Amino acid sequence: QVQLVESGGGLVQAGGSLRLSCTASRSIFSINTMGWFRQAPGKQREWVATIARGGSTNYADSLKGRFTISTDNAKNTVYLQMNSLKPDDTAVYYCNMGIYWGKGTLVTVSS
Repeated sequence: QVQLVESGGGLVQAGGSLRLSCTASRSIFSINTMGWFRQAPGKQREWVATIARGGSTNYADSLKGRFTISTDNAKNTVYLQMNSLKPDDTAVYYCNMGIYWGKGTLVTVSS
């Protein structure tokens, strides 16, 4: 069993930045793929970004260049750096590691 706890969400103006963190309750070194998803009000959950154990990353096309996913294995943490935020980025952001999900952190971008 792995518990995932997200943090770093909040209210930010359009054009601003936030860094989300997701800390796991055990070592993430052996986890093959970690990612972030988001769910905007009234919409389905969508994939944001993924990082593999070897460090390769993938992003939703619409977010390339603005979002960056990274990990710190020593801290059992995966990050999502979000820059140039837009109101459309408003959503609950969820961390995913295999079959495990966090409870989400709310990001609100005001215009």
